[in-house]
Amino acid sequence: MSLRPHLARAEAAPAGLPDDAYVDLLGADGEELEALCALADGVRRDAVGDQLTFVANRNLDTAVVRDPGHATALVDEAWTLGATEICVQGPLPPDVPDRAPLDLVALITGRVPMHLHAFRPAEVADAAARLGLDARDFLVAAREAGLGSVPGTAARILDDEVRALLTGGTDIPAARWTELVTTAHEVGLRSTATMVYGHVETPVQQVAHLRALAAIQDRTGGFTEFIPMPIQPEALPPELRDGGFPDVQRQAGRQAGNPGARETRALYAVARLVLHGRIDHVQAAWPKLGPELTTAVLRGGADDAGGLLLDGALDPAAGAEAGRQLTLAQVEELAAALGRTPRQRTTLYGDAPADRRAVLREAQPQ
Repeated sequence: MSLRPHLARAEAAPAGLPDDAYVDLLGADGEELEALCALADGVRRDAVGDQLTFVANRNLDTAVVRDPGHATALVDEAWTLGATEICVQGPLPPDVPDRAPLDLVALITGRVPMHLHAFRPAEVADAAARLGLDARDFLVAAREAGLGSVPGTAARILDDEVRALLTGGTDIPAARWTELVTTAHEVGLRSTATMVYGHVETPVQQVAHLRALAAIQDRTGGFTEFIPMPIQPEALPPELRDGGFPDVQRQAGRQAGNPGARETRALYAVARLVLHGRIDHVQAAWPKLGPELTTAVLRGGADDAGGLLLDGALDPAAGAEAGRQLTLAQVEELAAALGRTPRQRTTLYGDAPADRRAVLREAQPQ
């Protein structure tokens, strides 16, 4: 079946196609894939122009709540390197005081004027339960303590059967994830929106996930960007890594944990179309894509290079993406190759202050 009619309709109304048309487009290959990516790139240009945005940030694991002195040293180091954002995510250690999450927020944001991006939905629920609060009250308290935004990660695929296969039933239900993210938006905290793809989900479920995010955005306007991330083999449960659930994998049309470049490019492009007019920014998940595929998706619908993930010297292993760092020079080279202007942004897509940009440039290796 030719995809040309779908592409023609999407050119006139990117977000106006029915679900089955987007499902068909997710299967694009060859010349039709190139046409889809070119269309998505044009939609990107119309939405956000020809900039390549990035944020200077550092990731920390929630284990830093055990050692406030170490936490402050890492924050101070990130500040001297030019960071404007600290990201903290991961399960809270079981042996920390109940107030530890709120104390960590106050500790970090009271130290330097850094934006704190912290607490995935499940971690919001956990922190609230420890304090005997509902999620809304915890989020209000965290915002008042200085929390700037929350990661909309651990969305995986917003389908409970898929989530159960990926986590053995330990994941929070899709409806609970939606409720917690929506509540964060309602109390004034923005968030990212994510999808982890390339495991046992089908194209139909991918489109349904995008539709679910679009519906949240219609209600709250709280998402800053959409980040599609291919699943990493180590994130699969052992039975899927070992070839289990063959019927499920046949339905998905791929081996679990093995999304190819074609699937990735098509997904990024379709996401740009579906979310057009709702979520302006699509981030290339460079730590998981690698240089070649990162460039490809930035030519096919994505506009943002995400975070530099500054490691520093005190504890390079302190973040979830330890050992993976993007330099300012690499971003500028990438922007030049794409014909775009690099722009250092804040977490919420404003311009990074001039003094922060200067510090970052001075701190980067020449």
